[in-house]
Amino acid sequence: MKFGPVPIAQAQGKILGHNIAGPNGRRLLRKGRALSGKDIQTLRDIGRKTVYVAELAPDDVGENEAARRVAAALGCGLRLVGPSAGRVNLLATGLGILRVDVERLYRINQYEGITIATLKNHTPVHQRQIVATVKIIPFAVPQNSVCHVESIANSGNRALISIDMLTPKRVSMIFSGAVSIHEKLNRDFQPLKQRIENLGSEITTTDYIPLEDESSEVTLAETLDRRRAAGAQLIVLAGETAIMDRHDIVPRALERAGGRVECLGVPVDPGNLLMLGYLEGVPVLGAPGCARSHKTNIVDWVLPRLLAGDHLTRADFIPLGHGGLLEDTPKRPMPRARVQ
Repeated sequence: MKFGPVPIAQAQGKILGHNIAGPNGRRLLRKGRALSGKDIQTLRDIGRKTVYVAELAPDDVGENEAARRVAAALGCGLRLVGPSAGRVNLLATGLGILRVDVERLYRINQYEGITIATLKNHTPVHQRQIVATVKIIPFAVPQNSVCHVESIANSGNRALISIDMLTPKRVSMIFSGAVSIHEKLNRDFQPLKQRIENLGSEITTTDYIPLEDESSEVTLAETLDRRRAAGAQLIVLAGETAIMDRHDIVPRALERAGGRVECLGVPVDPGNLLMLGYLEGVPVLGAPGCARSHKTNIVDWVLPRLLAGDHLTRADFIPLGHGGLLEDTPKRPMPRARVQ
C-alpha cells in the first residue's frame, strides 16, 4: 500500500488519508472513504491542491476485511462486533474465565499493522463484555501477513482466545473466631461472599469454629472432611486472624484430615498470607484478611480459577510477584504506609 500526498487531479478512487474540515471547522469528508468525483470537486472548492491518500496494491487486504478475518481466526464461543474503521471487538457470550494463549498472541502482534489487545489471561468475564479487540492500523495490510496470522491463530490445540463458562459450584464457608464475633465475621467477609456469588456459585454451608488449641484443630479437621464428604466443591476458610505459619492450626488441620498444603504465602500484596491446599481433590482456600475489602486483591485472581476447575500449584503463584503490588487498603491491621 502506498500512502502520501497526490495532486487533486490524481486522487479520484484513492482512499482519503485524513479527515477534511470545511471553512466553518466542520468535517466535510471522513478519512477512509474512496474519493469520488464529487469529493474531488468539494476539495477544489475549498482550495485544496493536494491531498493525502492511500492506494492499495493488488495483494493488499482492506482494513475491515483484514480485521474480520483475523478476529474470526482467533476464538470460539465469542461474539464478533464489527468491522468498522479496521476494528472488530470480541465479546463474551456468558459468565466465564477468559483463556488466552499468550505466546501465540505475542507472535501475531509482531506483524506490523495488525494488533490484538486482550484482557489478561484467566480474567473472569460476563456476557457481552469486550474481552479482546482487533485493530488494523493502516488502511490495508498485505495478504500474506493476514494469512500468516490466520495460520498462527489456528496452530494450537485450542482457540487462541476462548472462554471456559463457569457453572455453579457448591462452596462451604468456615469461619474461625470467638463466638462473640460470629456476626462481625459475617459482616466483615461479605465482600468475599459477594465474590463467590458474582461468579455464579453458592455458599451452601457456613460453619464457625474457634481456633484456640489442639481440640480446635481436631474439630476443624473433622469439619473439613465432613464438608468434603457432603459434596463441597470448594472450601473457603476465613477468620479473625490470618494463617501465620506453615504449622499453624489451619494447615495442620488440613493435613490431619488427610489433605495437603500446596502453598502458604504468595508474592502478592494485599494477599501475602493466602493458603491453598487440597483435600481429596477439593480445593481448600485459606483467605487472607484482605478478602474483607472490595478492592482488588489476591482472592480476585485465585477464586475464579478455582471455581473454573483449575488445579493450581505453587508454580502458578510465583510469577504473580511481577505486578503483584496492588493498591493497599486501610482496613488492614498493618497497612504498608505505616511501615517505617
